[in-house]
Amino acid sequence: MDDGRVSRRRVLAAVALSGSLAGCTGVLGGNPGAASQSDSTPAEQTDTPESATSVEITEALTGISSPWGLAFLPDESGLLVTEQDGQLLLADVESGDQTELTGVPEVYARGQGGLLDVTLHPDFDANQFVYLTYSVAGDGGSTTRVGRGRLERDAGRLAEFEPIYTARPFVESTGHYGSRALFDTEGYLYVSVGDRQFKNFGPDHVAQDLSNDLGSVLRLNDDGSIPDSNPFVDDSEASGAVFTYGNRNPQGLALHPETGAVWETEYGERDGDEINILEAGGNYGWPVADNSCEYGSDDSVGVPHDEREDVIAPVFGWPCGTGGFPPSGATFYDGDAFPDWRGDLFVAGTAKQYLAHFTVDGREVTEVASLLADRGQRLRDVTVSPVSGHLYVAVDADDAPIYRIAPEA
Repeated sequence: MDDGRVSRRRVLAAVALSGSLAGCTGVLGGNPGAASQSDSTPAEQTDTPESATSVEITEALTGISSPWGLAFLPDESGLLVTEQDGQLLLADVESGDQTELTGVPEVYARGQGGLLDVTLHPDFDANQFVYLTYSVAGDGGSTTRVGRGRLERDAGRLAEFEPIYTARPFVESTGHYGSRALFDTEGYLYVSVGDRQFKNFGPDHVAQDLSNDLGSVLRLNDDGSIPDSNPFVDDSEASGAVFTYGNRNPQGLALHPETGAVWETEYGERDGDEINILEAGGNYGWPVADNSCEYGSDDSVGVPHDEREDVIAPVFGWPCGTGGFPPSGATFYDGDAFPDWRGDLFVAGTAKQYLAHFTVDGREVTEVASLLADRGQRLRDVTVSPVSGHLYVAVDADDAPIYRIAPEA
């Protein structure tokens, strides 16, 4: 494969996080699963020394019901939190106070569906637009939708909420909706949509079919219309909204603070989890080229990425046999509280139950540490506060905290 498009992945494992309880200090570290060195070779285990960075971990919010997405208001005066069963909260991370906003759309809260991600318009200060992704029911089953409304804080509501794009088709499944939303530096809105758990692993899989929106990352204008510059707008047989395809269940989108590139995290089948850099029109392989094995077996799903020149390999991944790292929300650190972390990537882990910390140098991604590994909790999302520079992490549970990670006092 062209080395200009796809870099090899370096194998590293990280070190342990010393045990700490909520509200006390801890030192970074952990024992993350091994990363892959290439698309076809199992990872080599390596002990990687970790510079000691002391942090204080506290519960900024408590009593949240299955939080899925986090988005700070630009002045850090409030944190928007989605609850999967359909509530949108505006919370004060200093006092812990929470207001449930009205005007939120009805959602299809079944299986992996419900009220999912939240993000703000780049010109939020001027227009107050809040964007939500969520699952909806309709003729043929359910699907992923994105909509927007104006935050009227004093009234405690989203006003004039409207759907702006609905992924097609509706499917009789309650899994793999995606679904993250992110604006890039040019004002385009990216929305990830899962493959809805189709099991016909081969070239006819929905994630390899450009005529639908499944198993892809969509790129939209801020009003939900399709940009003229999208890669498949001139293909009459393709969905013009598709920006990338061959994505299994992408649950993380993050904007690189220096390059402006959109990075994506997605779940594999049995292991095969990935971190990707999105390229317009790129095919990321699922399921014809992948590092997963089928559930309950050692049978590979597809061929390794480097055996096909028409797909883009991950910049980092966990091949079958490594134990995987099902990755959900992700963010690049761009705050001031931890200067040594600037430009690093943080990814929330669900089944592995820790926050993974990666250094990034171009396309070279190295896992260096874990956070919250001692708590035995699934993590769903992570964000950086725009003023304090603290990290905030959502726990995937019915009665959950939102953790604050700050420098040790």
